[in-house]
Amino acid sequence: MTRPAPVDPRETVSEQALIASILAGQRDNFHLLIRPYEQQLYRTAFALVKNEAEAEDVVQDAVLKAYRKLASFRGDAKFSTWLIAITLNEARGRLRKESRATIDSLDAQREENGDYTPAALTDWREIPLAALERQEIRTLIQQAVAELPETYREIITLRDVEELSVSETAALLGISVALVKVRLHRARMMLQRMLVPHLKLVNKISPKRRGFGRLSWL
Repeated sequence: MTRPAPVDPRETVSEQALIASILAGQRDNFHLLIRPYEQQLYRTAFALVKNEAEAEDVVQDAVLKAYRKLASFRGDAKFSTWLIAITLNEARGRLRKESRATIDSLDAQREENGDYTPAALTDWREIPLAALERQEIRTLIQQAVAELPETYREIITLRDVEELSVSETAALLGISVALVKVRLHRARMMLQRMLVPHLKLVNKISPKRRGFGRLSWL
C-alpha cells in the first residue's frame, strides 16, 4: 500500500489547533478550517462532474461529510488531501447515481506491467506562458479536460491542477505509483492531441519558451 506523503509539522500547527477546538465544541471554527480549501475542492469536483451547480452540491456534501468525520482525521496526511479524497468520492457517487459518465474499466495489471507503447509527449513547459494566460486558451484546456474519461480527468486534476505528488495521488485513488504515471502520461497525450491544432497557432507568439507550474484553467 502506498504511504501518504510526509506532513510538515509547521504547516499543520494551526490546523491541528482548529481541529482540536472544533472537536472540543467550538463548531464555528470549522468555517475557518475549510475556507482555505474551498476553491481547491470546487476545482476537483467541477473537473469530474463538469457542471457548476453540481460541483457546488458535491462540495457542500463533501464539506458536511468532512465535518461529521472530523474526529476520524488522524493527521498522518495533509488535511487538504483528506478533503480532496472525500470530494472525489462524492463526485464519483454522483456520477454513478445519475449515470452521466461511463467509468472506464482499465486493466491495471496490464498497465503496470508496461504493456503499452508511450508516444512522444511534448513537455507542457514548452507551451508559452503568454498563450496559457489567454482566456480562450484556458477555456480550450478546460473543455479538453472535461472531455477526458473520468479516470483521466481525476489524474490530470490531482497532478496537474492541484499539483499533488505522485504518491499522494496514488494514495487518494487507491492505485500504485506506477499506474499513476501510466495514466497521467495517457491523459496528457489525450489532451495534447485535442489541443495541438489550437496551440500551434499561439506557439508563434513568443520565440522563447517559458515554464509554468500547473494548468491554470479554473
